[in-house]
Amino acid sequence: MNKRSVQHSTFVIERQYEASPEQVFAAWADPSAKAQWFPKAEVFEFRVGGREFNRGGPPGGPIYTFDARYEDIVPDKRIVYSYVMDMDERRISASVVTVEFQRTETGTRLLYTEQGAFLDGLDAPEQREHGTKALLDKLGAVL
Repeated sequence: MNKRSVQHSTFVIERQYEASPEQVFAAWADPSAKAQWFPKAEVFEFRVGGREFNRGGPPGGPIYTFDARYEDIVPDKRIVYSYVMDMDERRISASVVTVEFQRTETGTRLLYTEQGAFLDGLDAPEQREHGTKALLDKLGAVL
């Protein structure tokens, strides 16, 4: 039997984009726009109570599943969602994320806060933060 454990962590990532909060928010809210910087969703229901679901992974590697539920949406201001992540058939984490969009003189300050429970040593907060930073950098390139 595998040893069971949980590691709790919170991390915050800040990004500045030379685009309006409306443009940055739309890059999260529109499925075709989001697919340019985030893995394409099999299910994309951008509304409070809606679901976003995708799965994929490297050739010959494990399959990762992202299964999210939108908890709160304030257009151009914030998105709050909860999600679980599985690797093959094993749950590796459960998180709550808040994405805030703040207008600046040059565009938008995005604040991404993730509060996670990382399970059984199968994932680590540092790995998740690294991957999220890469996705937010890709968002910046798309904008």
